[in-house]
Amino acid sequence: MLSRTVVQSRRGRAAFSLVELMIVILIISILMTVAAVTVNGLTGGKSVTAAMTNVEALAAEARTLAVSKGTNARLMVDVNDNTQQDRYLRRVVVAYQDTDPNTGKVVPGSWSLSSRGYVLPDKVFFSKTYSKKDHKNGIPLDTPFNFTSGKAEYQGKYIIYEFNSEGICQTPGASFVVGSGVRAPGKDPMVAGSAKSDFGGFVIWRNGRTSMFRTPQHIGLPKTVTNF
Repeated sequence: MLSRTVVQSRRGRAAFSLVELMIVILIISILMTVAAVTVNGLTGGKSVTAAMTNVEALAAEARTLAVSKGTNARLMVDVNDNTQQDRYLRRVVVAYQDTDPNTGKVVPGSWSLSSRGYVLPDKVFFSKTYSKKDHKNGIPLDTPFNFTSGKAEYQGKYIIYEFNSEGICQTPGASFVVGSGVRAPGKDPMVAGSAKSDFGGFVIWRNGRTSMFRTPQHIGLPKTVTNF
């Protein structure tokens, strides 16, 4: 009789109540949510870092091109049509000013692309708000340049960073900032939450060299970031 009672007691303790099951499910849901946010943050951070590295290389390419060809060259960001998901605030190209083959002089208003350029990683966008013509003094970027040369798909408005034939940046102290976010067709990108850590960039100095921002504070981001 005692043995049967002990067995029944053990069986009763082995089962979970409905409340206990609900608590376990809630804990698992919370852990999964935290893990998803963490993974997305890590992915966004890596994409931003990759974007900065590649655009820095393009800036160096533009500077080298200007010196080697004895002309002006530009690092250009596509800001033409916000319905173009793979171009608007994502496509970065290098262009140089054509020269007369006979005189070697620069041809006014004539520009050519040096390559097909680079598209920022998925969900990474150029920031028109935090990129500056003069970052230290907070001077905003100039009005976009209207590029009319080459193939039709590359024509349109671009924000530019220019180097002269001596490799000198024409806007010393200009900043190039990118961030991770989401964008609906026809809209400017938005930050998911307040992911300040998912922003990065660099400054282009007078000699054409660059320096990366190491913290969000160096970029000048506010406490809460909502847009680009």
